[in-house]
Amino acid sequence: MSTKQRIAYQGEPGANSHIVAREHYPEWEAVACASFEDAFAAVTNGDADLAMIPIDNSIAGRVSDIHHFLPTSGLHIVAEHFLRIQFSLLGVPGSSLDTIKTVHSHVHALGQCRKIIKKYGLTPIISGDTAGAAREIADAADPSQAAISPPLAAEIYGLEVLASDVEDEDHNTTRFVVLSREARRAPAGNGPTVTSFIFNVRNLPAALYKALGGFATNGVNMTKLESYMVGGEFTATQFLAEVDGHPEDTPLRRALEELEFFTTDVKILGVYPADPFRSLNP
Repeated sequence: MSTKQRIAYQGEPGANSHIVAREHYPEWEAVACASFEDAFAAVTNGDADLAMIPIDNSIAGRVSDIHHFLPTSGLHIVAEHFLRIQFSLLGVPGSSLDTIKTVHSHVHALGQCRKIIKKYGLTPIISGDTAGAAREIADAADPSQAAISPPLAAEIYGLEVLASDVEDEDHNTTRFVVLSREARRAPAGNGPTVTSFIFNVRNLPAALYKALGGFATNGVNMTKLESYMVGGEFTATQFLAEVDGHPEDTPLRRALEELEFFTTDVKILGVYPADPFRSLNP
């Protein structure tokens, strides 16, 4: 029986989640999952040790499903990684920019590559994910069909790269978080740290303003604040927040203590090292 550690991701082999998992955990076995829910479950039930999950994209914004799964998953954020998203236009061997008529990909990828689709007058066709689109093209073996997929997919499915870096924006970046069954907090005083947490505010005037006041007065930088309804109710709003700093740092410790006064629940999801990408892209 293999003792190789496993990291789960959503999508088919060659997806961006597969790329970032392979980049940061090269010795691990990457496990493809059909859905985010399956990737979470793989860690929960012990089929995988970690999960690599996208949480934000610089163009498309938040990955909405993740914000609903995280609070109730029982999993912990132990790391973050950023991936510059690069797409290629792929075709079967023998195809060319002159032969292709349709292009398959995930709806977000199609939206992020409008210029090349327009340039060659291609008809976009929505697929479940970018790597799956490459597999579909390989299976069809039709020189009139192309896929917009990560470059790794060409290698996996035996396709030719007809054009590289076809995304409209060169700042297209996705942030991924690594999830674990066990909480592994980064040590205090060991470099830049991110703390992720959720909280509920009471349905009272100025409740959110008061809840966040402690972060301002203690000089804590909040880098994310996302809200969504809980249990289909309009009276209970849950927030996912991320701040710079460690809970043992005096400013953040005081801010979290103040937060407790104005909320019904505070749960820390992870305390982990800030990816160097943050300092390069302030």
